[in-house]
Amino acid sequence: MSAYVLARVAVSKPEEYKKYVEASSGIAAKFGGRFVARGGRSVVLEGPSENRRLVIIEFPSLRHAQDWYQSPEYQKAKTLRAGAADAEFLALEGV
Repeated sequence: MSAYVLARVAVSKPEEYKKYVEASSGIAAKFGGRFVARGGRSVVLEGPSENRRLVIIEFPSLRHAQDWYQSPEYQKAKTLRAGAADAEFLALEGV
């Protein structure tokens, strides 16, 4: 069953955040992941306003998503995000 990683990212230092994006971009693919949405335009249809960067990554399974997030490669790339952005990540199974 497919799984999706949803991320909400508040970027405070865009130039530093770019380094994280560049370093992390290819890692998801190694775990079968593909970016479905990555910081594009969004419109709030209901609820509070949202001005964070939104990201959706599809994986073949919840285990693949967890393995990607916990991988040494991603953990190393993630250090580049520290101080440049605050993020929330959630993985959930699809239908």
